[in-house]
Amino acid sequence: MKYFVFTFFLLFVTAHTIWSQRTCGTMAHHNHLIGIDSTYQKNRALIELQTEDYINKPHLKKRVLKTIPVVVHVVYNTNAENISDAQIQSQIDILNADFRKLNADWTSTPAVFQGLVADCEIEFCLAQQDPNGAPTTGIVRKSTTSTSFSTNDNVKFDATGGSNIWNRNNYLNIWVCDLSGGLLGYAQFPGGPASTDGVVCDYLYFGSIGTATAPFNKGRTATHEIGHWLNLYHIWGDDGTSCSGSDQVNDTPNQADENYGCPTYPSVSCSNGPNGDLFMNYMDYVDDACMYMFTAGQKARMDALFATTGARVSLLSSPGCVSLSCNAPTSITISSITSSSANINWTAAPFATSYTIRYRPIGSTTWLTSTSTTTSKLISGLNSNTAYEVQIQSVCTSNTSSYTASSNFTTLNAVTCTNSFEPNNTRATAQSIANNASIQSMIGSTTDFDYFTFTTTSNSPKVQIELSNLPYDYELKLYKGSNQLIGSSMNAGNTNELIKYNLATTGGTYIAYVYGYNGAFSTSQCYTMTISTSANNFKIDPLQQNEVQKPKLTISPNPAQDKMKISFWSAGNSSIKGIIYNQLHQKIASQETISQWGENSLYFDLKNVPRGLYYIQLIDNDEAISEKLILE
Repeated sequence: MKYFVFTFFLLFVTAHTIWSQRTCGTMAHHNHLIGIDSTYQKNRALIELQTEDYINKPHLKKRVLKTIPVVVHVVYNTNAENISDAQIQSQIDILNADFRKLNADWTSTPAVFQGLVADCEIEFCLAQQDPNGAPTTGIVRKSTTSTSFSTNDNVKFDATGGSNIWNRNNYLNIWVCDLSGGLLGYAQFPGGPASTDGVVCDYLYFGSIGTATAPFNKGRTATHEIGHWLNLYHIWGDDGTSCSGSDQVNDTPNQADENYGCPTYPSVSCSNGPNGDLFMNYMDYVDDACMYMFTAGQKARMDALFATTGARVSLLSSPGCVSLSCNAPTSITISSITSSSANINWTAAPFATSYTIRYRPIGSTTWLTSTSTTTSKLISGLNSNTAYEVQIQSVCTSNTSSYTASSNFTTLNAVTCTNSFEPNNTRATAQSIANNASIQSMIGSTTDFDYFTFTTTSNSPKVQIELSNLPYDYELKLYKGSNQLIGSSMNAGNTNELIKYNLATTGGTYIAYVYGYNGAFSTSQCYTMTISTSANNFKIDPLQQNEVQKPKLTISPNPAQDKMKISFWSAGNSSIKGIIYNQLHQKIASQETISQWGENSLYFDLKNVPRGLYYIQLIDNDEAISEKLILE
């Protein structure tokens, strides 16, 4: 078939029903673009010239397996139209069989035509990467208020009820929806607008399962339309019955018109006997069960698109089919271990959407599993005093990682714990306890604070206090009398807290204050506090600077000139007052605030204050700290 003419294919719009004859809207869409877009006409002419040049120069031809990333946009108005992943995969499988001559039914081709049947060396994969380089299933689902679509391309835009295209240079876009007028599908030839490039199929004729409806239930509608997308025309040349049209392929017999149903071989037209029409070709209109081959000439036209200057060559370098690695998480840590629970933390893995955590007593053959969408998981219901191992797996969009190596931990002994000595939430209600003994108690809520009072004698004035068996991050402060803060211990995590006060030379009354950092508490695990007194100094670790960790009040700059800042640590939600006194103890300036947890600051403007020596007093509730300030 040597000659080519464009003719107009008239599409009659009728109510949507299950049609017994194939109807393709590609030529109607093609002729519409010709009428409105001169650039499209020029592009088509250039593509035909490039195709002819490629076919006429055999030395340009190379056997290259071409893999095309596919994104399927499922645009649905009803649940039935929202076809399953499995139905979509069935269509991808069919395309891979049809374009690689792996379909079993190609052998039904009459013997006289079997030498024409071609392996087109084209394969398809559901995209593994989206246009942003993130993992994807290659399926986009979009609910719409539109009850149906036509060849006007509305299905290809969010703004008109459809789904926006992915970059056509990297993906074959297929839209699956409800098409009106009995259309099974339509495609855009190479050279058309970038925003509408792709294939549209009705949901009733896509794949081979689910909603796929006979006689178009073998996935050949998509094969036919992708043939158009790869620059193949209808095999009869769309010339009516004049026998003057052409599909621009030399090895397909001239035929008068489309064939429907399942013709009997031979079906002669246009004086093409004795063998007649090649009606079993994918580019005719027969039922799915009766089309099963492309020819070598059609393959050559498709190959031309992937030559150096071909219209679809960019697809060969697309990263769309490259699977992104789903790596296991790293840096696993286990904290907040109790007799029945532990908190597992890890560093996020790229592209992971969730994680599977499995754990078991060491030596057991049975894993317990849990999941998390964050990078931590509290596992509970554990046995007390038992060694466990835990492993974590990343779950990505399309695959999963291997499990990490085991991280081990041992639960604590079960302890019967009660919130002893309540109420003792203020200094005024501090519980009196004995020296040189250990007590157990609980921080049972975010508002639970424990105060304990004890008295030393002149014979044993030195004091050491230790907090141990901490379930979470607890802090410790030591007061002399009722409000003189003389030491604090604020180690991170559940590290023991320790205060040693060796400055005492006489007996006295003290208050120990225990609270949870940032409101930490446990309703199941007690802490242990041990108060020791001695006539001799308690041994100080060489790394410690002082026996006690006194709260710091930092003045900067000091000496100061016009402005000055004081910085201080606070347990938060305290009424803070900063006061500047002169040497006659006259108040010069003051600031008040409610503190936050951690480092806090107050700022003073001193440009009108005379130069000299001053004192700054910081009052945190009823605790007071003083430092000198020099203005110069």
